[in-house]
Amino acid sequence: MKFEHFQRLVQSMFQPDGAGGIRQRYTGMDVKQMNPLVLAYVGDAYFHLFVRTRLLSYDQSNVHALHDFSAQIVSAVWQHKAYLGIEGMLTEEEKAIYRRGRNAKSHAPRSASVAEYHSSTGFEALLGSLYLSEQEQRLYDIAEASFQVISKAMMEEILH
Repeated sequence: MKFEHFQRLVQSMFQPDGAGGIRQRYTGMDVKQMNPLVLAYVGDAYFHLFVRTRLLSYDQSNVHALHDFSAQIVSAVWQHKAYLGIEGMLTEEEKAIYRRGRNAKSHAPRSASVAEYHSSTGFEALLGSLYLSEQEQRLYDIAEASFQVISKAMMEEILH
């Protein structure tokens, strides 16, 4: 990022509040009204941290391997498979959030098909929505179920 770009971001994001702090632009968050790509942005961060933390119960000796493996697990391809595996446990409201995220305009990377990428965006939007609405237990249950789906699918893939 060029310094000029950084300066513009700081100036547009942070405004003094007059009391020595930084004024918040948004004082409340209506998760149902948020852009699904914003929800996916938060959900992606949550799932990355969840997976990294979860992998520590298997290995703590090689940070580089943990990083590479966690990046594989949180890829669009595996998140799509996770969604397919957990879809049956979701409520209609959660499926609607997934669809909003899946249908949001975004650009797929070369490492996944367009369908997988959009599905993973929906999955991340669901996680982001749960996180921002502070549904911690439900968020954990869905993330853990997703981790289990991905783990089993990875084991099946190497056996075949």
